[in-house]
Amino acid sequence: MYLIHKAHVVNEGRVYKASVCVKDDKIDAIFRDEVPQNILDKSTVIDGEDCWLMPGVIDDHVHFRDPGYPAKGDFESESRAAVAGGVTSVLDMPNTQPQTVSVADVEDKKAMASAKSHCNYGFYLGVTADNQDELNRADYSGICGVKLFLGASTGGMQVDDPERLKRLFKETPALIAVHAEDNAVIQRNLAQCKQEYGGLVPISCHSRIRSEQACFDASSKLVNLARTTGARLHIMHLSTAKELALLEDKPLADKKITAEICPQYLTFCDADYEALGARIKCNPAIKSAADRDALRAALATNKLDVIGTDHAPHALSDKNGTCLEAASGMPGIQFSLPLMLELAKKGVLSVEQVVEKMCHNPARLFGVQKRGFIRKGYQADLVLVHRKFPWTLGADAVQSKCGWSPYEGQSFSTKVLYTFVNGQVAFGPQGVAGDVRGQALTLGRG
Repeated sequence: MYLIHKAHVVNEGRVYKASVCVKDDKIDAIFRDEVPQNILDKSTVIDGEDCWLMPGVIDDHVHFRDPGYPAKGDFESESRAAVAGGVTSVLDMPNTQPQTVSVADVEDKKAMASAKSHCNYGFYLGVTADNQDELNRADYSGICGVKLFLGASTGGMQVDDPERLKRLFKETPALIAVHAEDNAVIQRNLAQCKQEYGGLVPISCHSRIRSEQACFDASSKLVNLARTTGARLHIMHLSTAKELALLEDKPLADKKITAEICPQYLTFCDADYEALGARIKCNPAIKSAADRDALRAALATNKLDVIGTDHAPHALSDKNGTCLEAASGMPGIQFSLPLMLELAKKGVLSVEQVVEKMCHNPARLFGVQKRGFIRKGYQADLVLVHRKFPWTLGADAVQSKCGWSPYEGQSFSTKVLYTFVNGQVAFGPQGVAGDVRGQALTLGRG
């Protein structure tokens, strides 16, 4: 039994001083006043005096590369990075090898993760040109939704036939999460850059190729389709100011079209390609400083509902070459919470809003049962963060198998001290606990 003693609990829009008792895998009690002596005597006491205690982060967008890409990462290595950053649950994408495009594929992934993962896990079903019947008969109490790649991206799962999209939106009984880029716009932009530079297109052209227009054209088409059909649409990794006009400033419960933002679009802009090159090459591309600033401003509203990472590790060697050769994607899961807390300290959003968009709203959106909140009887997925702990990120701190981070050299003023997964210390002063395993998430929305 653990007692996290006198922490600053951040939960459900409030910050208050309390002690939280963890027994077995559950939150057993929350003490706003003094803790009974018999509880203190029976517990392993963790001092929370200078710390925030938050629900564990639920990252709705990860590529853990398993199965199929062991050189980039696997569920052991990437879940190790997750718990080191306060992330206790992840929703993993289908563009693996083999692709996750059937219920049987999801079950195979669950079996694999159960043996490897330090955090809890759920999986998306991928949309293909001909698997609608499979999507229709899936049991979404164990699948978080379906993933549509409208624009070509890593994994070769692009689907953009208008009739296929109509059927998808009319029939799918679950949330449709989308990678929204218009491939025709991308191809036009690519042809222009090739004409200008020949085969040596620089990394700095990435945001010209995967432009604002490519994102807006795709997102607006999908939003119109969702409004026409009544489908639940979740636009992932929003990267432009223009797309914000497509979204409603309403609480998540009052809308069926939602959006995710990622830390890289809130941290970097296209001017950073000069220093960081392909380390910040991702799809959609990082855009202008004006886009970054508009997305930051939207964090304080209800237009952006959740913060995910699009964690997508590559070996640094995969990042070599021109814009047409270097791989797209970056690791990010280990440092997403500290990055967002830095924005909170700058006044971009509140600490309560960080928890809303990283913990509560992912649980609500995907129906994650008994997680995402600090409530008695809920699973003890918790993160204890020191509020005043200055440090600078070096490569030696990176837990992901790729061994690097685009955020290296950045200074932080908060630090994850403990991460509890189902009542067990998955990360603490001794590092990641090798024997802690997460659970398959139970989901409550169809």
